[in-house]
Amino acid sequence: MSGLIAIVGRPNVGKSALFNRIVGKRIAIVHDMPGVTRDRVTAEAEWRGRAYTLVDTGGIGLVRGEKVEDVIIKAALDQVEMAIGAAQCIIFVVNVQEGIVPLDREVAKRLHQSGKPVLVAVNKVDNFKAEADALEFAELGFAKVFPVTAIHGRGLEALMNAAAGYLPESVATDKADGDSPYGLSEEEAAAEEAAAIESASEEAPPKQRFKPRTGPLKLAIVGRPNVGKSSIINALTNSERVIVSPIPGTTRDSVDVPFEVETEGVRSQYVLIDTAGLRKARRVDNTVEYFSAQRTEEAVQRSDIAIFVIDAGTGIVEQDKKIADLIITARRACVVVINKWDLVEPSVRTAREAELERREQQGKHHREGQPKGPLTTLAEFGSWVQEKLFFLDYAPVIFTSAKSGFQLDRLLEAVRYVGAQLQQQVPTSILNRTLNDAIQRRQPISSVGHFLKFFYATQVRQAPPTFLLFVNRDELLSPQYHKYLAGEMRKAFGYEGCPIVLVAKARPKTVEPVRKFKPRPGGPPARPKPRGKHGGLTGVRRSGKARAARARQ
Repeated sequence: MSGLIAIVGRPNVGKSALFNRIVGKRIAIVHDMPGVTRDRVTAEAEWRGRAYTLVDTGGIGLVRGEKVEDVIIKAALDQVEMAIGAAQCIIFVVNVQEGIVPLDREVAKRLHQSGKPVLVAVNKVDNFKAEADALEFAELGFAKVFPVTAIHGRGLEALMNAAAGYLPESVATDKADGDSPYGLSEEEAAAEEAAAIESASEEAPPKQRFKPRTGPLKLAIVGRPNVGKSSIINALTNSERVIVSPIPGTTRDSVDVPFEVETEGVRSQYVLIDTAGLRKARRVDNTVEYFSAQRTEEAVQRSDIAIFVIDAGTGIVEQDKKIADLIITARRACVVVINKWDLVEPSVRTAREAELERREQQGKHHREGQPKGPLTTLAEFGSWVQEKLFFLDYAPVIFTSAKSGFQLDRLLEAVRYVGAQLQQQVPTSILNRTLNDAIQRRQPISSVGHFLKFFYATQVRQAPPTFLLFVNRDELLSPQYHKYLAGEMRKAFGYEGCPIVLVAKARPKTVEPVRKFKPRPGGPPARPKPRGKHGGLTGVRRSGKARAARARQ
């Protein structure tokens, strides 16, 4: 088991910058405004062969006993306390340019009471004078003080060598697997797919080499602000892992939450990625929200399945459709979740009772030609959602309530099913038979009367499911015809919740002759062109007068 190192301190001393520098990625949002970090932001890393989890925390901006009405500040302090309690080692960050301030002493007091090993990281030590000023932080009562510069990485080696001494012995994880559970990072998988498609031909199609999935399945929880994304994560993990409040925009960083569930004796591992809510671009009025939106888009890119959360009270609005387009553009599998169903369930129950009473009075069930009644069942609501999000109609729709726990088990069941669909490998023979039958049943529309000829198809990637088609004319496969073929493949192979990517490759229109007669330098002269009986070139047509003159001769 890997150890845990927590980074704590008062607000705006460079904790997030130090966190990003240690892990080597821009994960936590860094900003001059105090209090940007709220949740515990974690990252898996290793130092000198020892794997560990690094945790970035919000700033401690209150002294003990001080009361505050802000629920977010209270929740952020609770998150810091949880990180301190779980850590094997604590890095206490201070600012050498401001010296020791009362809040530094308050944080030091909390850390002394915890009894955990503490390393003082004196940040922003950019010159020798500042390095001498760092010695004053020994007054805080900790033996080990390290001058560092988070921006430039100065002094980090000594700090991390000391921190690694408190970590349990472990073997570092193999980083060759990358971020993707299928053995390659997203960039490597895309590059391999492009190379396979470019070099493929009908005579030498790309080989189906799919590595088995390793590592947990990554689930990005996305949606508009205040639709219940963080509440779903807390309900699934049965903990207060991320901060929840009725204030929109509470979540800022993308927070990775490891999650494990056992079903029928089989243990499944997931990483739940809590993201910031996405508002309309014109309403983003500060840089913190801009960077939060960027982290959300990056979370979708590195996820395997996007859990798209919609508020049942407000319904589907324009911004929901834009978020759905983000998922489609990233080519990610998707599960649509209608959250806060407990708020509308009483009115739905009342409407259902009224509808049943109306049907009893009118006789039997609804007949054709009669006006339809209100939506009263989950199946009817699910069909309505897929009709509104017609471009995402392949995604299953689950109605949940994070507050009451309604159908959260069905959400996990849908995630497991979609994850299994992502691992599907279609046999080439069945794939070709299915596509050939679909094309024979319905030809694409061509303005000049061209006919689509299908030669061969093969699967080149599992996630997302990508298929390479060899045809005579790739321009005939319009977006509408792509959707038709994808629908036929869903009927044959399922792929519920998964986008199907079809790549058409045309056969060359002209074939170069194998034998060519070209003069070579220093070689024999070029073959003379054949001439006719009277010395003229054969195959040359003459006018009628020329033929008559030739005949009189």
